Amino acid sequence: MSLQTYRKKIDDLDKKIVALLNERSNVSVAIGKEKIKSNKSIYSPGREKEVFDRVKALCNEHLSASAIQAIYREIMSSSLALEKPLIIAALGMEGAYTFEAAQRIFGQQVKYQSCKTIPEVFQSVECGDANYGVVPVENSTEGAVTWTIDLLVDSELKICRQELMEISHNLLSKVAKDKIKKVYSNWQVFEQCRYWLARNLPNATQVVVASTTEAAEIASREKNSAAIASLKAGKSNHLKSIASGIHDLAHNTTRFLVIGPEDAAPTGKDRTSIVFSIKDHVGALYKMLAPFNKSHINLTKIESRPSKKKAWDYYFFVDLEGHEQDPKVKRALAELEGMCKYLKILGSYPVME
Repeated sequence: MSLQTYRKKIDDLDKKIVALLNERSNVSVAIGKEKIKSNKSIYSPGREKEVFDRVKALCNEHLSASAIQAIYREIMSSSLALEKPLIIAALGMEGAYTFEAAQRIFGQQVKYQSCKTIPEVFQSVECGDANYGVVPVENSTEGAVTWTIDLLVDSELKICRQELMEISHNLLSKVAKDKIKKVYSNWQVFEQCRYWLARNLPNATQVVVASTTEAAEIASREKNSAAIASLKAGKSNHLKSIASGIHDLAHNTTRFLVIGPEDAAPTGKDRTSIVFSIKDHVGALYKMLAPFNKSHINLTKIESRPSKKKAWDYYFFVDLEGHEQDPKVKRALAELEGMCKYLKILGSYPVME
């Protein structure tokens, strides 16, 4: 066949694809009405995982799983917006890492609300100004984002989704590296780039701000200043990339959480996050973990944080495999509750590939 013939075939396929997308949008509107009528949540992480898994399995050798997921991310984002207008609160502005993670989760078709701090994200969702929030919770280099996990203890919001995103930090400025006297960024970013900064900008003052997009905005108007942020934040603020990939360890990954009024339904491949405090006696923590061992439940993370209510009193944050509605998880949690001073289920959510 000639090139023109192939192009005509593509045009015919595009007509069929758009016709099917139009039909799909009509169904999405009907689904939205049913959800509202039955008072069900518009966003369903479990259903999202089911769709992604199914369409990725249909790919041939010419269409990668990541490509079809990116395409369907926007199709599903459009469906969410048709079912009901959604507002997503995220830390920072467009170009911030958390904002990028939010767009990877919810796509481009929903509305976003920029928040200057993590507490502001929680407050926005709790007050009903936003339907869901996206916050960072953990980095592979520097560990937990303590502000987030402390807020999860007191908030009534639930974790309903997580997203892992590889992060690349870049030094952005309007001047050459040898002229930089101040560097702005988020405190966790400074920790992730500590050794690079010590080697390359030992005399520059490091100034901590709430988000990387705020850092880029300040650096764009302050003489002899730089920011550590994403390339997108640099482009938005007319900053040049002076050095890229300046984080100290390769595969620098951050885990982000979606918080909302309820957690996700079981999918068969889920994770549950809990927090508990223990009675202070020898072997107490060992005994607290025994119910999970007895039920053959794998714990993927355990971390302690001061309770801030009493000296040397700690909360323990645990991630475990399974959903809180799974019989063996339910049994282990019931046993744990009878042994500890305080137990809270922070949410169950699907494990996304």
